[in-house]
Formats: sequence, C-alpha cells, structure tokens
Amino acid sequence: MRINKYIAVCGIASRRKADEIVKRGDIKVDGLRITELGFDVPDGSTVTYQGRIIKPEGRKVYVALNKPKGFITTTQDEKDRLTVLDLVKDIDERVFPVGRLDEDTSGLLILTNDGEFANKLMHPKNHVQKTYRAKVLGDFTRKREALLRKGVDIGGYITKPAEVNLIKQAPKYSIVEIKISEGKNRQVRKMFSAVGNKVMELERTAIGDVYLGGLKQGHYRKLTRQEIDRLQGEN
Repeated sequence: MRINKYIAVCGIASRRKADEIVKRGDIKVDGLRITELGFDVPDGSTVTYQGRIIKPEGRKVYVALNKPKGFITTTQDEKDRLTVLDLVKDIDERVFPVGRLDEDTSGLLILTNDGEFANKLMHPKNHVQKTYRAKVLGDFTRKREALLRKGVDIGGYITKPAEVNLIKQAPKYSIVEIKISEGKNRQVRKMFSAVGNKVMELERTAIGDVYLGGLKQGHYRKLTRQEIDRLQGEN
C-alpha cells in the first residue's frame, strides 16, 4: 500500500495532507525514516508517526461539529492553543478535521478517520459547496452582490461565481448568505473585503447537504448514512 494511502486509512489525515507528513519526515517504517512519496509499505511492517505506532482503523467515524470561535482546526498546536480535537475527546477513534475553519470563524466542521472520504470531500474537482452566513460592516449593495456573483480578485486569484443572498440590512451592518465551492485561505473574508465590506462575524452553516441546523456550539453529532453517501457523490 502506498505510504500516503496507509496514513489515510490509519485515520491520521487525508492523502493530500499525508504527503506533507511524509515530506516532513514524520513517518518511519520498520525504524527507517521515509520521505519518498511513492514508497510502498510492505505487509507486516511497523509504521510510526511521530514515534507512535499507527495501524489501519477498523471502524470508520464521521461527525459534524459546531466549532466555536477560538479553536484551532488542527490535530495539534505548537503554541498549546485549544484545538477542535479538545471538543471530541470522548470519541475513542483517532479523528481529524476535513479541511479547516479559521480560529475566528465558527460553524460546521466535519471530522473523520476515513482518509479516502476526506480526500474526496476536499478535492477541488468535486466542487463541494460550502454555505456561510456573514455579518458585514455597512451596507451590502446590489452592485457588491453582483460583483461576488461574478467573481472577485482576492489577491492574484479570481474567485468562481458565488451564490449570494442578502438576509438582513440594518443601519450599520448587513447579514449575507454566501455559497462557494472553493477553499482558499480566508476566502470569504477576502471576498467581502474586495467589494468593500469588512466581515464582523462569520459562520459556516452547511457543507454540501449537511447542515448545522440546531447543533449547539461545541457539540457534535454523527453523520447519517445518507449524508455520507451524498458527500461522496453516491446519491
């Protein structure tokens, strides 16, 4: 089995993230450090990640978490900040976040130990739509809405057309729902900034057909079989 797939089925990370782990030199096979991305793991080998033995996970776990602000979307943090894994400590299996949400963004985050599932969900070619609700400073005009619908420059990258809906217009702020199928760093914030609106609060409310609904912040629930299949494109 290729080393990146082995890491994925062990519930450490998706295949794409697994490549980064291998490049960093965090993987050893039978005591030898592996940095070759195409390395095949021989049957019966002992594989370690950062000194810990890893083995393929037996039971697959898929959960939807409502991430509060202030939590880092990673499995560990050098600065000892709170991570999303601190919110799911009662899950016996080792899980990791699929994609990311910024520390100052709240809302829906999927965690799993299924690397293949995570890879499908994050791969750009699958165009999984993500829905956000943003509270932005000032008026959100029809001209600004049209710009976001067309695509804007967020610093050397032109975004794909977004679905945009004005939810509320208040004297000093606006509430806007926006749907995108990309995942550039701080993309939604940069998109609103590009049209002249600063994001005050940002929450992700849906990933594909999985919705946040009434899930309380800091809590999680298991995905249904139907939700898992839809995210994998098996409608």
